[in-house]
Amino acid sequence: MASLSQTTLLNYRKNTFHLAAHARLKSPDQVIRFINERGFIFFWPVKGVELPSLWTATAGSRPVAGAHDDPGHVTWGWKDGLLGSHRCYYAKVLKRRGTFISNKLLPCFFALSENYGSPEEDYLIQYQEGRLTQEARQVFEALLDQGPLDTIALRKAARLSSPNCESRFNKALDQLMADFKILPIGTTDSGGWHYAFLYDTVFHHYPRLSDQARPIEQEDARIEILTAYFASLGAAGRNDIQRLFRWKTDQVTATLDALVTSGKLKADIEITGLCDRYYVIRQLL
Repeated sequence: MASLSQTTLLNYRKNTFHLAAHARLKSPDQVIRFINERGFIFFWPVKGVELPSLWTATAGSRPVAGAHDDPGHVTWGWKDGLLGSHRCYYAKVLKRRGTFISNKLLPCFFALSENYGSPEEDYLIQYQEGRLTQEARQVFEALLDQGPLDTIALRKAARLSSPNCESRFNKALDQLMADFKILPIGTTDSGGWHYAFLYDTVFHHYPRLSDQARPIEQEDARIEILTAYFASLGAAGRNDIQRLFRWKTDQVTATLDALVTSGKLKADIEITGLCDRYYVIRQLL
């Protein structure tokens, strides 16, 4: 049985995650190149999930600093400066955490969402079938009716401004972002902290995205996304994929089988010191 050493895998990820000191990101242009290179990354690292992040590529492999003056927090300004720029996509997507997606892969992610070309109707179908909460419906309708709104104005327009609605409002935002219905497009000097996201609907901010995604078969979209995923990680297990993307078991199986058949991956590989069996890119074996 073929095997892979952990050292080889970690050295590979040191390169793709930009962990070496000489490879650290130093400007927004380098951030965009990194996102385009990887296809999608987290803003901050997520516990228990292996994926490149803007933080680790800038500050190194260390926990996100609590001190506001830590040099690594330059990433906040870079992220906020990219909102609404169309240079990349940013919203809470994977694991409902801040996720950057390249313009190239964005149509593939959108093709896997529950958006079928008629945003004024799609959300109502989801709501009627119990797959969209009442709060998410109110938030989405507020943006449909009034256009871009900052967080404070959006809570008021969605009739969720009372203190006991804060958690439900935030969950509604997360649900809508995870399904590519809304996204932050900037920040405003609003609220007690003088900082609030400005939200818009995806179909308004990306008017061509639905047309770009429509010709993409869902299986092809998953193949493109997993190809980028494995190019970043080098190796991953089936459970890692299901936890991150929340695809159905048969969808994960079909996509992995396609990548093995095409020669991009080798299956059932042992990684020294680990108990599971992994899918590994061929160039590491």
